Amino acid sequence: MLFFEVMQNLGGLLPRLSDITLGRYLQGQSLIHKLDPRSKIICTLLLMAALMGSRSGVALGCAVLLVGVLCRAAGLPLRLMLGNLKPVLPLLLLTVSIHAWLTPGEAILLLPWQAGAITAEGVSQGTFLAGRFSAFVLGTSLLTLTTSPLELADGLESLLGPLRRIRFPVHEFAMTVTIALRFIPILVDETERLRRAQVSRGADFEGGPIKRTRSLLPLLLPLFISAFTRADKLALAMESRCYRGDTNRTRFRVLTYSLADSVATILFIIFSGLLLSVGRI
Repeated sequence: MLFFEVMQNLGGLLPRLSDITLGRYLQGQSLIHKLDPRSKIICTLLLMAALMGSRSGVALGCAVLLVGVLCRAAGLPLRLMLGNLKPVLPLLLLTVSIHAWLTPGEAILLLPWQAGAITAEGVSQGTFLAGRFSAFVLGTSLLTLTTSPLELADGLESLLGPLRRIRFPVHEFAMTVTIALRFIPILVDETERLRRAQVSRGADFEGGPIKRTRSLLPLLLPLFISAFTRADKLALAMESRCYRGDTNRTRFRVLTYSLADSVATILFIIFSGLLLSVGRI
């Protein structure tokens, strides 16, 4: 109930399509941009594993601070990084509300109609989980914003290379993940273009979350048609270039794991170990 009361006044804070940056790449010349994609993927996985295993708010704060420092070092605008949290804001509020309502503990607010109470323990636990999920989103966004889709595919394929021994389609899997990530900003831009076309014809996309969701339904059919058309053109383009997967495939760019990559990986291993140990001291 608390969640729905908050959402009624959340019209201005609801995510817009332009806030979704997953799959986008911002070209830069920073040290983080120049790191090997394999080291960036490994460091991101280490950070996520440390966040999953940590139970301390101090560790969570240190992880968020580290991501902020890395974003600053990569030259990424702070507003852009914080904008990545806007699309998941309803989910974060829902997480805090459910835990605050259902977690037993000391009541700090009684809900009307005997619906229960908001507990301090629930608010604390919900805030911690929302902060952890926010750190996941920021860390993943840092990876995709500083790594091109091609580099990301090459890094995934290299890291998953040992799975070829059990006949796992490593190249196809990496290519599928990369194409899926690349299609996210394309579909977002296409949806925004369709939305503006509907607005020019008198459509209203403002209002609360329910009204805004209903107003997006007319965009689904042309969006699906556009997505399938783009996928068909992509398949034809790959076939016209004699793409045959990983069969006898050579590479123009060969990944090299430099000293900076080794240092970054070692530092993240140490940092992840410290995060895991903070909650157990």
